[in-house]
Amino acid sequence: MSEAAERLAQVQADIAGAAQRAQRRAAEIELIAVSKTHGADAIRPLIAAGQRHFGENRVQEAAAKWPELQGETPGIVLHLIGQLQSNKADEAVALFDAIHSVDRSSLVHALAKACEKAGKQPQLFVQVNIGDEEQKGGCTVADLPALLAEAKDAGLAIDGLMAIPPADVDPAPYFALLDELAERHGLPLRSMGMSGDYESAVMLGATHVRVGTALFGARE
Repeated sequence: MSEAAERLAQVQADIAGAAQRAQRRAAEIELIAVSKTHGADAIRPLIAAGQRHFGENRVQEAAAKWPELQGETPGIVLHLIGQLQSNKADEAVALFDAIHSVDRSSLVHALAKACEKAGKQPQLFVQVNIGDEEQKGGCTVADLPALLAEAKDAGLAIDGLMAIPPADVDPAPYFALLDELAERHGLPLRSMGMSGDYESAVMLGATHVRVGTALFGARE
């Protein structure tokens, strides 16, 4: 077994264990391998080991490396997990199967136009600034209902919420809050949890976990 396959198997086992403890099915949780900053040579071993969902931070970086990889292996699912500029909406809709960072009115309207033009819509998550941190993207908890209503009025289907809890604190209360917000608004998906805390996220309702370091090692 390759090193990449061993890492993938360990993360999958961790997710399955956390799901079992929470009386959930492991099949409910989608593992997104965060491939930002990693080149094709680092990604191919994970694809060979069976991983199909990958996360990128930037449209430009994804566009440079993924068309070739997708040509080699059918069934790759691409997730945009970084901030998205409104002027990149057309490119993002064309390239990505899911966008996790819808966070403001201008982006809602740019995506609505891009989706109409393309005749398709990626899976969409509203990013919530769950810790109310100035340096992070995401809409505030207070602004979430209005943004969801605006998206609906614009013809966008929002599938879930995404959040990145503050660093160096227990993430569990933030995961629980995101789960409660998603439940309150009737949204089935919760994108939360990264390499250091994905097991906690799974136990608190995550449907998508975004794991980089535990799968790839340190960033290149």
